[in-house]
Amino acid sequence: MNTDARHGAAAAQPAPTHHDPNQFALLRQRRFAPFFWTQFSGAANDNLFKFAFTVMVTYQLSVSWLPPAMAGLVIGALFILPFLLFSATSGQLTDKYEKTKMIRFVKNMEIAIMLVAAFGFMANNVPILLLCTFLMGVHSTLFGPVKFAYMPQVLSERELTGGNGMVEMGTFVAILLGNVAGGLLVAIPGIGHTTVAVACVVAALAGRAVAQFIPAVPATDPGLTINWNPFTETWRNLKLAHENIVVFRSLLGISWMWFFGAVFLSQFPSLAKEVLHGNEQVASLLLVVFSIGIGIGSLLCEVLSRRHVEIGLVPLGAIGMSVFAIDLYFASRSLPPSQVMGLAAFMAQSAHWRVMLDLLLLSLFAGLYSVPMYALIQMRSQPTHRARIIAANNILNALFMIASSLMAGALLGAGFTVPQIFLFTGIANAVVAFYIFMLVPEYLLRFVAWVASRLVYRFKVQGDDNLPTTGAAVLACNHVSFVDAVLLMAASPRPIYFVMDHRIFRLPVLGGLFRLAKAIPVAPQKDDPATYEAAFERAAQVLREGDLLAIFPEGGITRDGQLQEFKGGIMKIIERAQAEGVNPPVIPMALTNLWGSYFSRIEQGGAMVRPFRRGLFSRVGLNVGEPMEPSAVQPALLRERVAKLLAD
Repeated sequence: MNTDARHGAAAAQPAPTHHDPNQFALLRQRRFAPFFWTQFSGAANDNLFKFAFTVMVTYQLSVSWLPPAMAGLVIGALFILPFLLFSATSGQLTDKYEKTKMIRFVKNMEIAIMLVAAFGFMANNVPILLLCTFLMGVHSTLFGPVKFAYMPQVLSERELTGGNGMVEMGTFVAILLGNVAGGLLVAIPGIGHTTVAVACVVAALAGRAVAQFIPAVPATDPGLTINWNPFTETWRNLKLAHENIVVFRSLLGISWMWFFGAVFLSQFPSLAKEVLHGNEQVASLLLVVFSIGIGIGSLLCEVLSRRHVEIGLVPLGAIGMSVFAIDLYFASRSLPPSQVMGLAAFMAQSAHWRVMLDLLLLSLFAGLYSVPMYALIQMRSQPTHRARIIAANNILNALFMIASSLMAGALLGAGFTVPQIFLFTGIANAVVAFYIFMLVPEYLLRFVAWVASRLVYRFKVQGDDNLPTTGAAVLACNHVSFVDAVLLMAASPRPIYFVMDHRIFRLPVLGGLFRLAKAIPVAPQKDDPATYEAAFERAAQVLREGDLLAIFPEGGITRDGQLQEFKGGIMKIIERAQAEGVNPPVIPMALTNLWGSYFSRIEQGGAMVRPFRRGLFSRVGLNVGEPMEPSAVQPALLRERVAKLLAD
């Protein structure tokens, strides 16, 4: 992990002083509410304009040079083109200038574009509306990096997942409302085009009005020199993102989600007409169900993550996306032919409910997949470069969506049916997700920790505010079971490197898991001096790089449930770190109520026997104490602190 990124994040990340009950409380706070409604109005207006324009040229006007079958593709391509051309520039502008000024500039631009578009609607002038489509793409390209770079500067780590969930939910609700409003307004006899023109201008004015209340947020790199060449800057942004490999591969993961979602969204009209035998209302219903699922999944992230950035939800989301995409194939492939149905007739058939449920759950899991990835990128990107990395994400998203259109077109040309495309996409998602999780094992490790702390145990953490969100630290915990490290992973939003007895790596499953986690094996000096010395050198390197190091000072798992004497290894770790200019705080921790569970030893036998001896979902806990200065740490004193936490 990039050390500069961590130290920069410390400067830009607000202290976690807000203790709101849930993410909805953010809508009552000035640091978030005006920003939320600004981005909501912009997304709604984008889609109101685009959908009304698409309906107009598809059904209401006869334009020889723009056939109805091509209208949607041309409008979509014009809107997405600026993301490829100008994302790199917009990322630079967002890093260089104060973000509130950038937001207000973009909203002023939206008003000007919508005034021109209003003339285009009332005059039935298609070229002007095509120009406005491109300009609204520029507007969205400029706003994208601001949107995601603003949140980490005003939200704490504990609020970041909830804030992203709210924005993701709000975006899809706005898209849905914009499409519905655009379709309804443009169809009003006689005054439809004028009504759309007025609605677009009013929405732009409303967005600009609420943007006035967004509090000032300082620029993160005011000395940046703008490179106006979009091609060289795009390449530079991609290289910049690649410097932090976890962030870069997360960008690829998000772009894959847009690829996956674009396949389904682009096939909704064909699915409704050719497979489900429904009319335009049924096609709209598919979009409604998909949007609701994304919204629910996005909002669930905060609950399931316990208000931390929990990337363990990403594999869960990927699994759900594949399962329900594949089931959608089975649910839709055998529907009998019928006449075109309206909404009421469609909903009256029980076979269609399975299709709707698959779409709902598929999109719900897509929300679980994407929100933690966005939060991870925001938290781990260097603040001075954050907007440019988000701009790189927008470029990749656009490329992946274009690729999804080409792939869907190629499959249709090869004779695939729409359900078969869904089956292909679901299987491809499983393969791509597995590949990403092997490249970035932190996702898989966090998933295992999430499952263990919520499905195997009922895990409660107290004092987690004492876990540092940035910088090096040594975590010192009692050692009760073979899954202590897994539970500590679940408690921390950051990766932890563990110093562990070399013998634990011989266990069939857990040994492989700890090797994947890059745990540090340590052996007694008299038995294996090379492994002993290598362990302390690697521990010093972890602290030099500003990461979290965990150690179990007892030196082994307790055999009687009692806290053993602490050995001197922790002192050697601290001394070596200080010799290299690192002064890491030591965080005492105590795992409680874990003795006697399946993964702990018991007096009458070994560990991992009689799996249900404590029943299902047994309660365990972790108490995190206040940090200790390294100069004050002694094994006996540290043991007293841990013993007190156990008693608490």
